[in-house]
Amino acid sequence: MRVFLNQPIPAIGIQMMEEAGLDLIIPELRNPFSDHERIKYLKLCDAMVNVGLEPINKSFFEKNPQIKAIAQFSVGYNNVDIDEANRLKIPIGNTPGVLSKATSDVAFLLMQFVARLGSFYYDKVKSGDWHGFDMEDLLGIELYGKTIGIFGMGRIGFEMAKKCKAAFGMNVIYHNRKPNPEYEKVLGAKYVSFDELLKDSDVVSVHASFSPGCEELFNAEVFGKMKTDAIFINTARGDFHNEKDLYNALNEKKIWGAGLDVTNPEPMSRHNQLLKLPNVCVLPHIGSSTVEARDGMARYVAENLIAFSKGQPMPHCVNPEVYG
Repeated sequence: MRVFLNQPIPAIGIQMMEEAGLDLIIPELRNPFSDHERIKYLKLCDAMVNVGLEPINKSFFEKNPQIKAIAQFSVGYNNVDIDEANRLKIPIGNTPGVLSKATSDVAFLLMQFVARLGSFYYDKVKSGDWHGFDMEDLLGIELYGKTIGIFGMGRIGFEMAKKCKAAFGMNVIYHNRKPNPEYEKVLGAKYVSFDELLKDSDVVSVHASFSPGCEELFNAEVFGKMKTDAIFINTARGDFHNEKDLYNALNEKKIWGAGLDVTNPEPMSRHNQLLKLPNVCVLPHIGSSTVEARDGMARYVAENLIAFSKGQPMPHCVNPEVYG
């Protein structure tokens, strides 16, 4: 079986696939490919490793009918038209679980960095504007005993809540499609409505899987329902928030601060007004950027495609219904 990788992945995944007899095509050219370049490589292949959020939609499938399996190098798969994949009986693999701790680490880091105005003070040091102790400098806020509101209590949301409870004794509330009694028992967490989450949280942290209908869910109206001293954290998908509305909410002091590992659009322009605010920290989508997490993702990708090459179901498949 021949596999196209639109970007290289960690060596452990490459080695596993090659040892299993898969023939890999890894172009030196990095994303983004032109449509012509991508089709040129794909027409030689039976399967694809998709790194990033390249749209895998009806047009993609029509142009590449020879592709019979796709392994996402990500947990998310909102870039894939699952209905069309199901119609064509094409399994779509992903990499759940292996990056939960790493991504929650980034959310936890952003929460603290925003609370203590880390970006603002780091920039002061870099610019030579450190002139000793100044009582009139901007002050941060403490997180002890505050309430963390988790939007999307999956694996990553659970890891974030666990850290917040252990480190700062934070109360945990959450909003999900449905309650999770297991996590409630472990965390002492309380399931609440979306409006209650906004009203009662000192920190709102987004960890939900993105799906149609969630576009810019966090907008002016929603930010207006949050506490004026609340922090907004998004490490899930930039499409969840409206960036102009977020800037206005911060600038007008409707919320206290924001930490983003994902932006809308992505990548963020260096001229974005959010970057000028002292109570904002933005990272370039590094949630899974650890050796351990990326190696784990590469293993899952390899396991998915090796299984497919043997005529077996992918072990990490988002649409197992294709197997009947």
